[in-house]
Amino acid sequence: MPLYEHVFLARQDVSTQQVEGLQETFRSLIEENGGSVAKTEYWGLKSLAYRVKKNRKAHYTLMNIDAPHAAVAEMERQMGLSTDVIRFMTIRVDGHEDGPSAMMRRSDRDERDGRRGPRRDRDHDRGDRGDRGDRSPREASPERSAPPEANNEDASQ
Repeated sequence: MPLYEHVFLARQDVSTQQVEGLQETFRSLIEENGGSVAKTEYWGLKSLAYRVKKNRKAHYTLMNIDAPHAAVAEMERQMGLSTDVIRFMTIRVDGHEDGPSAMMRRSDRDERDGRRGPRRDRDHDRGDRGDRGDRSPREASPERSAPPEANNEDASQ
């Protein structure tokens, strides 16, 4: 049977228990149609890049599915009818990953390091400018700092 990775987004105002209920509903639908769900991961309530059906956040869930196409098509049809599911995407893959998905590994790394993302050094952002970066442009060029004498003579007369 073909292998699929399926991600669906549930509305922000449903509870975590309701999202788990949706997972079980779709799992049973797949199993009734001759397939199986190898792994289910709840990624949590995350911000969306843009508003989707008046939602700024959504509950993300990943399902690794081993099922015939008809079972996946029926699950997608049911998701399209559900008011709690705002988006979904199914991708056919050659094989499922062993262990946690990339989203789960990233959150584990952030918790372990105690920070989110790489730390940026202030001097690194400036680049290697040597001692020129510390002076203003007027100090760097002496001909600009000295006023021309011709203009001073005209102003005094």
